Amino acid sequence: MPTYRVAEAATLLGVSDDTVRRWIDSGRLAAAPGSSGHREVDGLALAGLAQELGARPEPGGEHRSTRNRLRGIVTRVVRDTVMAQVEIQAGPYRVVSLISREAADELGLEPGVVAVASVKATNVAVEHVERR
Repeated sequence: MPTYRVAEAATLLGVSDDTVRRWIDSGRLAAAPGSSGHREVDGLALAGLAQELGARPEPGGEHRSTRNRLRGIVTRVVRDTVMAQVEIQAGPYRVVSLISREAADELGLEPGVVAVASVKATNVAVEHVERR
């Protein structure tokens, strides 16, 4: 399961690093010391929190255009024999895409993985993002 540095988790959730640290300290978000000694957030826990935050948009929140590319974390993948439904939480936006099962498998899409949803008209293309 992938893990994320505090700054990466903050970017994916659309909050500040300090907010992520407070959530870790309060037990809202699971993290453990990584190989460098810094705290690393569990990808599955991050996906769960992203899903929770996306289900409760902030009152009066500003809606921005969903054009172009939305980087986020995969929160759910439902596969059948031919198709896969992929859900991504990109900050406050929840993006759902139907792609072939083969594509989802080749991209390694699972909850907790970072992905980019490319939006153009009514089509959403999903690609796995290699971490640097």
